[in-house]
Amino acid sequence: MGLGSKSQLLSKIATNDKHGENSPYFDGWKAYDKDPFHPTKNPQGIIQMGLAENQLCFDLVEEWIRNNPKASICTPEGVNQFRDVAIFQDYHGLPEFRNAVARFMSKIRGGRVTFDPDRILMSGGATGANELIMFCLADPGDAFLVPTPYYPAFNRDLSWRTGIQIIPFHTDSSNNFKITREALEAAYNKAQQENINVKGLIITNPSNPLGCTVDTETLKSLVSFINEKSIHLVCDEIYSATVFSSPSFVSVSEVIQEMECNRDLIHIVYSLSKDMGFPGFRVGIVYSYNDGVVSCGRKMSSFGLVSSQTQHLLAAMLSDEKFMGKYLAESSRRLGKRFNIFTEGVEKVGITCLPSNAGLFCWMNLRSLLKEKTFEGEMQLWRVIINDVKLNVSPGSSFHCVEPGWFRVCFANMDEETVEIALKRIREFVGKETEKPVKVKRWQRNLRLSFSSRRFDETVMSPHGIMSPHSPIPHSPLVKAT
Repeated sequence: MGLGSKSQLLSKIATNDKHGENSPYFDGWKAYDKDPFHPTKNPQGIIQMGLAENQLCFDLVEEWIRNNPKASICTPEGVNQFRDVAIFQDYHGLPEFRNAVARFMSKIRGGRVTFDPDRILMSGGATGANELIMFCLADPGDAFLVPTPYYPAFNRDLSWRTGIQIIPFHTDSSNNFKITREALEAAYNKAQQENINVKGLIITNPSNPLGCTVDTETLKSLVSFINEKSIHLVCDEIYSATVFSSPSFVSVSEVIQEMECNRDLIHIVYSLSKDMGFPGFRVGIVYSYNDGVVSCGRKMSSFGLVSSQTQHLLAAMLSDEKFMGKYLAESSRRLGKRFNIFTEGVEKVGITCLPSNAGLFCWMNLRSLLKEKTFEGEMQLWRVIINDVKLNVSPGSSFHCVEPGWFRVCFANMDEETVEIALKRIREFVGKETEKPVKVKRWQRNLRLSFSSRRFDETVMSPHGIMSPHSPIPHSPLVKAT
């Protein structure tokens, strides 16, 4: 049977390439899988700086777990709760977990807003939460406006299975990538002219990849806009407790308390993946002010409800007010320290980062190192950083940035010694690039990047089928310059 005949046996989802893995964002992970850094076993390997993971306070969490054995059903102290947790739970989730999450979300916002536990919907991580809200709000072919640069996996999370469209509207460095009403209006009007049904606007606050909080006036402007157009506003607030310097985080939930708007249009996506560093627990949350979304979303939770064992453990942890206060304060302090170590380290060789106050990453400006001020030039530089400097950083084009030369660099998923090694590599590389003449072999003007080939690139991708757990498809696009 030919390949064409086999593909006809599968669904459109199984045979399309809209998962979004045709991106250097995922290819960098595969390169890391091939040659991962280890301080003793592989000190010349690639350092993973493409993964926004928060590992800076695991010692605090581990101490709490040791001191609270009853929180787990897998300990002698907690096993008496095993049967209650192991049996069927309805799609509302454990009441104690929803109550704890509601209090935690309020605590992050300084107690300035309260959340109703009955409006908390669960799904498998932020990925599942984003998809859940799309299924509730839109039909295939409908569209959501999203400001650039934005999280590369939004194409997967929001569009792949739902069939909705993402319509980017652009921000740039002229105002530090701030969202403007003019750009939003222009994108909406263009979609209207093309007979595209715009169902809403999606923002991330704090921003991934910028690491900046959205200011109150901008939030008010966005709420006014969606209210005028009668479209939805989805605020992805999964980095809300990663703020490490002023200004503080302001949630859309606070803004709508101060202005007239249709609350049925307001929805929040949350997770414990970034603030607590628990992506493996797959805790995704949708908080909606819309009764219809809450009703539908609860039914949809059956496809990705958080494990009752996980809910049981986290309910106890999040309810420990003393511990959570200590954790949030120390996490903020450590993130700020790590941000300063990295940004001050690259400043020594004239590399700047976007001024930011949140997140697990920096938006690093490498435009001065581009041999060509184009996205092709960005890809050429990225390949050198991956293959020669041995750092997995993510190029701005994978975040749909309109300016070549920006890179997202994650700093919270490693220890301080590894950060220093990464900084040393960056400084050595920049020093060589600024002092030595251009190597014609590497920077030939006729270098061309191909993203259409399905051939496996063994110089960049993982060998012998080794793949990132986040990137299960081996046939990523060719990224090697030819």
